[in-house]
Amino acid sequence: MTTATHPTTRRLSLLKPTGHLTLGNLLGALRPMVAGQARADCFFGIADLHALTVPHDPASVRALTRELATLLLAAGLDASTLFVQSRVPAHAQLAYLLECTAYTGELSRMIQFKEKGAGVASTRVSLYTYPTLMAADILLYRPQQVPVGDDQRQHVELTRDLALRFNNAYGPVFTVPEITTPAAGARVMDLLEPRTKMGKSGADGAGVIRLLDPPDVVRRKVARAVTDSETGADAVRADRETKPGVTNLLDILAACGGSAEGTATYGALKRAVTEAVVAELEPIQERYAELAADPAHVSRVYADGAARCRNVTAPVLAAAEAAIGLG
Repeated sequence: MTTATHPTTRRLSLLKPTGHLTLGNLLGALRPMVAGQARADCFFGIADLHALTVPHDPASVRALTRELATLLLAAGLDASTLFVQSRVPAHAQLAYLLECTAYTGELSRMIQFKEKGAGVASTRVSLYTYPTLMAADILLYRPQQVPVGDDQRQHVELTRDLALRFNNAYGPVFTVPEITTPAAGARVMDLLEPRTKMGKSGADGAGVIRLLDPPDVVRRKVARAVTDSETGADAVRADRETKPGVTNLLDILAACGGSAEGTATYGALKRAVTEAVVAELEPIQERYAELAADPAHVSRVYADGAARCRNVTAPVLAAAEAAIGLG
């Protein structure tokens, strides 16, 4: 995810359509995004271009993009500018200009390329240049601050380097964003591997609660969640080191507005978690069903959002093209 904020007024986040959104995405990302709409001019995008950096099924990318587009609205992001990245050509156009600014050595050191390219017979060039597209995503909106977690810090540091290098070589086009540490959102772990973050790209999703999972599926997944063999009056307690599974369930329960009162056993805890999660997902799923039945409305929202993004990004792209010698 790319996240950035304009000085007190603008916020930008992009999510990749590479899997089904999960409870972790809702509590850790979407909920803060919804809350932020009241304080900023928000641009929330679907990074479909980023989804092409690894082998993929085109039909799956299209389907996941539609699902994600509908879920963002269903989750409450209806006061924001919503768009699909590929419908705003400036993202790809500026990415090329930044490729003409970046060096092979710094791109070779990027974690994304090292991790996804390791042990693979052939790697796509787009995975190698992926950080320049991420930099374009940010710089097009001229934010002054970019809240970033540790997993994306390297990419934002490169964004700063590219902006400085471009400005020094061709003139002051880009705002060089400051890196800030965002407020910690809820961290939800995999139910079967509670030391691993709940991810949306897993193959079977057995330890992952997806936003569109029906209640019976949620119940089954929570019932199978890892706990431990401890018994006794104080077995249900938070201890991230020795009881990661129980701690994860308690965190989920609290984040979904449930209470641990009366959960003296693991069975009672799992029942409470199930009820809280089902209640959290119910309004989103109901709204999703309404929106899915009216795809023309969803399309209009994203078309209007892309049009606004084109207006916002056009002056930045034009300034960069003129500065580098085009036109």
